[in-house]
Amino acid sequence: MFKALEELIEIIRSRKNEIQNKSYTSQLLNNKILSKEKTEEEFRELLEAIHLNKNQTNEAADLIYHLLVILECNDVKVEDVMDELKK
Repeated sequence: MFKALEELIEIIRSRKNEIQNKSYTSQLLNNKILSKEKTEEEFRELLEAIHLNKNQTNEAADLIYHLLVILECNDVKVEDVMDELKK
């Protein structure tokens, strides 16, 4: 189950190091303002989906993706977040 999450983190990190890459992930990684705005948008969409009891899984996945990107964009390691959760 968590293998997909680990693979996503690896992809995000690899895109961070690819200067020539024009992917959506690279755009977010290279623009902190855009990354913040998209994360906020996805959070609002998840809250709305929960309120409507509709499309929660898709919206949660979108938020998790954007959360991972914004963390990486700001040099916050997921491993450090996991260590904090263990406490």
